Amino acid sequence: MRKVILDAVVFDTDAGTVFENVAQFKRYVELSPHVQATEVTETRPSATGASSWELLFRSGLLQWSETERFLKDRLRIEFEQTEGDFDTFTGHWALVQQGADTEVHFECDFDFGIESLEGILDPIAERVIKETVAWAVVGLHERVRLAGDLELVPTADGATTPS
Repeated sequence: MRKVILDAVVFDTDAGTVFENVAQFKRYVELSPHVQATEVTETRPSATGASSWELLFRSGLLQWSETERFLKDRLRIEFEQTEGDFDTFTGHWALVQQGADTEVHFECDFDFGIESLEGILDPIAERVIKETVAWAVVGLHERVRLAGDLELVPTADGATTPS
């Protein structure tokens, strides 16, 4: 089982706004170069959601459908794959208000269920998922600081790439 974690701070934005922003999964296709397509069939303001995802992965697509639980009172979004390329895929977004800023914590666990290829597939999937989440958080908010060694840098044409 592989774990992906991304922590960030969204400055001068309340956690309720960040919650509603990160739940806009249909926008991720315009925010991240890894997202080939998203289909959102149920979302906010409902307490549950359903979406399908296609991420560019190696020389093909990584595809799955998931259900989401929007726990606004807890500032948490939980998701779990219902079908797709992973053997298991589950995770959550958790937000914490810190003064005028919001701490964002994204975490997911995945497993392709193919032990012989985990050394090849898992690191690539981890990078693609982490970068997708980072691009979304940065693209949805004005001022963001990403934790760790992942930094998105604008290119000459205005796109962003990881440094």
